[in-house]
Amino acid sequence: MINVETALKEAAGIEGTLGAALVDYGSGMPLGTVGGNKDLDLSVAAAGNTDVVRAKVRTMEMLGLKDEIEDILITLGNQYHLIRLLKGRSGEGFFLYLALDRGRANLAMARLQLKKIEADLDI
Repeated sequence: MINVETALKEAAGIEGTLGAALVDYGSGMPLGTVGGNKDLDLSVAAAGNTDVVRAKVRTMEMLGLKDEIEDILITLGNQYHLIRLLKGRSGEGFFLYLALDRGRANLAMARLQLKKIEADLDI
């Protein structure tokens, strides 16, 4: 098991990472962040992506879908934004957010690494 700080350090080590956060989507507040810069305010990203998660959960409920969101991918011209909802143990209500440089990142590998971080994380 790893804690929030270690999980975020591991996320920062994913090739092409610009920033990462662990977010409580009940409140929209990050439990921790790593990286970011003047163009990537992780607190703003946490709040905005909370709205994305809530909207998708509501839509699934309205559609009557009996499934779980694994991750949400937002593709920009120069970046990938990956939102991975946490499941199991104490992870309900949280998501990992990862912003990647599209030119340096391998999206498939980033998704696998984020899944491993989720599996090891204890909140």
